[in-house]
Amino acid sequence: MSDQPSRPRKPAKPAKPHRRPKKDPVRILAFEALRAVDERDAYANLVLPPLLRKAREKGDFDARDAALATELVYGTLRRQGTYDAVIAACVDRPLREVDPPVLDVLGLGAHQLLGTRIPTHAAVSASVELARVVLGDGRAKFVNAVLRKVAQDDLDGWLARIAPPYDEDPEDHLAVVHSHPRWVVSALWDSLGGGRAGIEDLLAADNERPEVTLVARPGRATTEELLREEAAVPGRWSPYAVRLTEGGEPGAVEAVREGRAGVQDEGSQLVALALANAPLEGPDERWLDACAGPGGKAALLGALAAGRGATLLASEKQPHRAGLVARALAGNPGPYQVIAADGTRPPWRPGSFDRVLVDVPCTGLGALRRRPEARWRRRPADLESFAPLQRALLRGALDAVRTGGVVGYATCSPHLAETRAVVEDVLKQYPDTELLDARPLLPGVPSLGEGPDIQLWPHLHGTDAMYLALIRRTG
Repeated sequence: MSDQPSRPRKPAKPAKPHRRPKKDPVRILAFEALRAVDERDAYANLVLPPLLRKAREKGDFDARDAALATELVYGTLRRQGTYDAVIAACVDRPLREVDPPVLDVLGLGAHQLLGTRIPTHAAVSASVELARVVLGDGRAKFVNAVLRKVAQDDLDGWLARIAPPYDEDPEDHLAVVHSHPRWVVSALWDSLGGGRAGIEDLLAADNERPEVTLVARPGRATTEELLREEAAVPGRWSPYAVRLTEGGEPGAVEAVREGRAGVQDEGSQLVALALANAPLEGPDERWLDACAGPGGKAALLGALAAGRGATLLASEKQPHRAGLVARALAGNPGPYQVIAADGTRPPWRPGSFDRVLVDVPCTGLGALRRRPEARWRRRPADLESFAPLQRALLRGALDAVRTGGVVGYATCSPHLAETRAVVEDVLKQYPDTELLDARPLLPGVPSLGEGPDIQLWPHLHGTDAMYLALIRRTG
């Protein structure tokens, strides 16, 4: 035994009481929306509205809360590629080894730190509290450590560190800086042509929050009525368009609730208007929308047809989408019919229609402002899967139109493989056709290219990147 006197023991520190994590309804809702996008391949624009509606009904949310939740979801999805590259530089393992729910919390935190004006300490602490609620204390510590590293620089500083120099690899530089997959950058650049400035403007426009655009359906509503809404201004190009510059809830607009107006991008309106105004040879009595779901173009075409005494047949292959078309057309002032039918094996006789619109299924690369998750979900192989269907639908449309009638081939993608390549391939099989110059049918719209087809762009026209070719049967 030692002769040294024993040291008095220090009193043990009292254990810290366990603190329950603070539940933040806004960030929990944003996390739930991101998980639905990842787990179910859902689209944020379909997932978010019912979540917000439920939160408002419970009394958890006001308008500011809804606006913040919307910004967190869409901002995180738009900048996902950039934020993933930043997060990858702050962790000691490949991102594929980080659980997806953890990545969602980190992405939300990165967006608050690098893409909003939320103070750094608030962004980190709120994200850690969210992690404690949805992931547990252990993984919350990991989130805290990573986000503290992210917070050491701003977005420009991070981009200077993680993006390869433009001169060494232009496409990869743009992919990281503007948060698009490299193959999408390459495809958009090919379609757009030109130098660096144009593609940078386009990619930047894809990351901007789009305005809500309404359409006043002719004979049922007027733009004057819609312009009485708060922060409403006229559309840029369509005589039926009204823009809500501060967003808002379209369902709160009386004309929208009653179906007399709808939510419709101005590019989509212009496609319908161009087809409706294309010059015909002969009668103008029977119109066909051969891929009518979910019904926005069909509702506008139906109203325009009614004003001329024409009839619209709206066809959609999927029965549930045909139901959406029927809802959009309900109350149309003129005669119309909605059917569930396959445009590649149609029930109508050849040569039955004077005007035919075929807005084909596509990759949706023209609507990345509204569906930002699509850029990460699509693959180059998708082009091959859509190609046979797009060609078959255009052939079906050309068979459906009479001699002297006009077909509008439209798609919400600017990818050349889905636009000009399809038209050129199919028209080789139809020598009795001619391409009409669509540009004069959009008076006042600038930068429509050399024609005869038209390609709209977010950065040039403030619309989705809609494509349209007008084709007349000549014999």
